Amino acid sequence: MTPRNATHRATGTTAEMFGDVLRHLREAAGMTQAELAKQIPCDRSYVARIETGTSVPPDTFAAKSDEALGGNGLLARLWLKVDWYPDVAHPNWFERRAQMDAECVSLREYQERVVTGLLQNEQYARALFARVTPDEEKAEERVRARLSRQQRFLSSEGPMYVVVLDESCLRNIVGGPEVMREQCAHLLSASQRTNIQIQVAPADRPELIRPNTSMSLITLPDDHRCVYSESLDRGHFGEDPAVYERHLRTYDLLRADALSARESAALIGEFMEGYGQHGHDVA
Repeated sequence: MTPRNATHRATGTTAEMFGDVLRHLREAAGMTQAELAKQIPCDRSYVARIETGTSVPPDTFAAKSDEALGGNGLLARLWLKVDWYPDVAHPNWFERRAQMDAECVSLREYQERVVTGLLQNEQYARALFARVTPDEEKAEERVRARLSRQQRFLSSEGPMYVVVLDESCLRNIVGGPEVMREQCAHLLSASQRTNIQIQVAPADRPELIRPNTSMSLITLPDDHRCVYSESLDRGHFGEDPAVYERHLRTYDLLRADALSARESAALIGEFMEGYGQHGHDVA
């Protein structure tokens, strides 16, 4: 999915309209929500949420639905015109980072404890913000803002995005086993995209040299490079080239010693299976 600024937004085109067209094509094809879900594949409830305009589908969902329903590319074209996240507001302290996400040509991240925001699915993000934001309406706004940042990276033409997840991200239960199972499935789906690579730094390798905190290494179009990290409600930007290079060396060594992308997918799959069995012993 790709973000669009005001000059690219379609007027009068909404998520509800996309859902209406999807439902019309599905019913014209004589297919139930469950039958369409098997074709994607996804859960029936996910199709239902898209049809009511309450969930945002990736571009691949639109393309696969066109193929399953004989849409001749209608849903894919409509998907490009929908402003999925109108009037999203990020916290003031995070605005600069959000703008960098919209412009960067590559992004490398190391994440510990919780899955990085760009790879969180809707249910995981909602459960995470519910922990820290008692105001339900404000929590929902933050979920929408977080999901809006993902669009560009989950598109077929998204920038290079390399992520090393500490195994603690998979072990730390957010929202319960079912939410974690779906989050693991989301990671596996994202890892299939050509611009995204996900590796796991396993807990049983104490010799790994890990950064002291979660961090992002951002490269912008003008080759400006920045190290980003966070403390409580504050973002920290390191723009000294020497600092960037030092963190990049640490990151590259960690990637080299972490599990490969294939090994990481296998481990994520094991966690997904364990959470699917409601097994808390995986945590």
